[in-house]
Formats: sequence, C-alpha cells, structure tokens
Amino acid sequence: MVDYILSLYDKGGPVIAILAVLSVITLSTVLNRLWVFSRFGAGRHARIRNALRLWKQNKKLPAIQLLSTERSPVGKTVFHAMHGLYHSPDKQDLVREDIDRVASDELVKARQGLRLLEMISQIAPLLGLFGTILGMIEAFQALQAAGANIDPAALAGGIWIALMTTAAGLALAIPTSMIAGWFDGLIDRETQSIESMVTSLLTGDITSRPINAPQSVPRGALETEHAAS
Repeated sequence: MVDYILSLYDKGGPVIAILAVLSVITLSTVLNRLWVFSRFGAGRHARIRNALRLWKQNKKLPAIQLLSTERSPVGKTVFHAMHGLYHSPDKQDLVREDIDRVASDELVKARQGLRLLEMISQIAPLLGLFGTILGMIEAFQALQAAGANIDPAALAGGIWIALMTTAAGLALAIPTSMIAGWFDGLIDRETQSIESMVTSLLTGDITSRPINAPQSVPRGALETEHAAS
C-alpha cells in the first residue's frame, strides 16, 4: 500500500500529495464529529420531553434535575431555560435573551469542523483540475520536444496520469460534500428542536389546550328571544 501511494505521488506530483493530506484531515474530522454527535445523542430527545412533561405538571425541581447531566445542545438550552424561569419567573424577556445566547453557543460548538469539510469539498475538485492542467502542459511540452518522433503511447500515458488528479479530487469532494450535508441536516433538526421546546416551555402550549365546547342553549329560549325582537 505504501509503495502504491508513493507511485501515485510520483505520477501525480504534489497535487496528489495535497489531496492525500486533505483526505486524512477529512477522515479525522468526520470521525471526531461522529463521536461528538453520538456522545450528546443528536436526535434523541426522550429525556428532554419527559422533563417538559414534569415541568408542565408543576414538578419543576425534578424536571431541572432530570436535565442536569444533559450534553446535547437541546438539553443544555432547555435546562438553562428551566433554571432561569425557576429562579426569575418574572423576567421572561431576560430569560429568553439568555436562552438565545446559550443556544447560539451550543450550536456553534456543534458546527465545529463543518466549515472545514465544506471547504475541502469545494477545493478538492479545483486542486484536481489544477493538477490535470499541469499534467497536460507537461504532456504537450513532451509532444513538442519529440517533434516527428512522437510516441502515441507515451502521450496517452501522460494524459491519463494528468486526468488522475481530477479523478482523485472528485473522489474526495463527493463523499465529503455528502457527509457535510448530513451533519448540517442534523444540526438543523437540533436547532428546530431547540426553538420548539423552548417556545413550548415559555408559552405552556397555550394554543394547544383543549377547547371547552359551549353549553347548548335550549331551543325554546332561542324562539322566545326571536319573538321578543
């Protein structure tokens, strides 16, 4: 494997070496993000929903204690919201502003590394194309130097080696872009969960409460009212 990588470097030049380094950086970043998202349980909000249920049942201290060990952005944000509302119930505006601060800080931590993956997915094809252009230049320089004694096999070999850098750049960019998009989707869902749960906590789901049906009016009373009018 080492000999194969060295042969690719000899054929592709420094561009292949740069793409190899970017591949290692991409792999390490992806593994780190997978570990982080798995550690804080992205998308798993059962405990947070249980805490909200306890809060709405006026069991506020048990709800806060249930979220005291939460590591996810949603859990930490809801925990700070409950903590603020419990100690300062008359300062909802200030609590809301501080919740926004906590949520922003947690989401920034969750997005660490995603910008790097997006940048690599954009740069890798350009690097591959740059390597191809350099290889084509070398191939046509060899063609010009050979004059009438050009060897078509040698020219074809130079061209495929040049195109190899483009293939390497695309092979790195495509999966990196897909993984970055998947991570970004996870964070978007976490953001939506934060907004939904914090709003539910602050408003008490006032618009979701059951509507009491109006009492029926006796038919005779309606007829009497019409006759009087």
